[in-house]
Amino acid sequence: MRSAAELICPAGSRRARRHLARLEARGGTVGAPVEARVRRIVAAVRRRGDRALLALTRQLDGVRLAPRELRVAPAAMAAAYRALPGQVRRDLALAARRIRDFHRRQRERSWSFRDPSGARLGLRVAPLERVGVYVPGGRALYPSTVLMTVIPARVAGVREVIAVSPGPAPIILAACHLVGVDAMYRVGGAQAIAALAYGTQTVPRVDKIVGPGNIYVATAKRLCYGQTDIDQIAGPSEVLIVADRSADPEFAAADMLAQAEHDPLAAAVCVTPDAGLARRVAAALDRQLTVLPRRTIAARALAAFGAILVVRSLDEAFAIVNRLAPEHLELALRAPGRWVGRVRHAGAVFLGQDVPEAFGDYLAGPNHVLPTGGTARFGSPLGVYDFVKRTSVIAARPGTLARLGPAVVRLARLEGLDAHGRAVEQRLAARRRRPAGQGRARVRGVA
Repeated sequence: MRSAAELICPAGSRRARRHLARLEARGGTVGAPVEARVRRIVAAVRRRGDRALLALTRQLDGVRLAPRELRVAPAAMAAAYRALPGQVRRDLALAARRIRDFHRRQRERSWSFRDPSGARLGLRVAPLERVGVYVPGGRALYPSTVLMTVIPARVAGVREVIAVSPGPAPIILAACHLVGVDAMYRVGGAQAIAALAYGTQTVPRVDKIVGPGNIYVATAKRLCYGQTDIDQIAGPSEVLIVADRSADPEFAAADMLAQAEHDPLAAAVCVTPDAGLARRVAAALDRQLTVLPRRTIAARALAAFGAILVVRSLDEAFAIVNRLAPEHLELALRAPGRWVGRVRHAGAVFLGQDVPEAFGDYLAGPNHVLPTGGTARFGSPLGVYDFVKRTSVIAARPGTLARLGPAVVRLARLEGLDAHGRAVEQRLAARRRRPAGQGRARVRGVA
């Protein structure tokens, strides 16, 4: 990409259609070589436990560890937190407090009711027992991911939270100490996911794995689902900005670059009905890119998945929004509140230019682990609801089956499941034989 002006194209053009198709395809399946490699990694960890974990860490990450070095000592996490400058500790604490306050509003409660037949029906909500959190390493450090994944689990009441991370850097250890991670392990990649899913001699098996990662981590999560639960299959980050002529082009460019600097596969798109604004955004991108420390990554991302689409109207802009179902959606509009109702699919919506996506990344409060690659059509942000399980509770009075049982028998026979029907018929017959006034024992607390 010689200039950001190359990103500008009319929304109905052949070039724009190629852009949109490329963006939609970002949520597709991974290549066969990646999946085959990840399958081998998962199988090795499942079969050989710590030995495979240590060998893969040495082979793939270039880190040689002894078995006793896999787990980070709690004292090391505490020391890393104490070593932080005071302002950093205060900033992390502020973010943690805001994230916790938001997620407390998501807590669910158990409930029950008695219906007209006399049945007592309910739902028991209980936290998961042990959760694993994957904290990415590599191109950047993500203490914010520690906060966004661990705090909702703790709010939900999860008893044990363990973390894995390649490295990990002192700031990651400090964040883990702040939010009360029970154990941290120095391992990353697909091998870390396999260790959490199946357990090793050192790493305990978890009930659910959450947190973003690269394509190998995402593929391992998908392959291990069923052995353990997962939050989602996270892909590269993305932002879509809908802007009218009131938008500040410097702000729009800055927010596009904030996504583009994540990863060469990140997507940054601006959609506007104003051709003049499109040109000003492109010029701002060129200016800002020259002074960006991560400009090489950002430039690659813009060249691959960047676009400035000029549409005929905001109606057309929102049709594109709902087609792409972006992870982050910014409405840089004169009256964003009037348009938010047009959004059917997005991971998070930012209303107005005073709310940059970066605010949501760190301490606005809502979770920054969001559906990517178009999965906002059916997915939701990570939340407290991801760390609980729900159990149905059913109880009945003696007359309930007498009233409803015959319908159960008929439905069972309709499906050709005679034993189901007979299981009910036997109870109905036993009730008819029972002396008048003799009922079954009441189930304490539920019937």
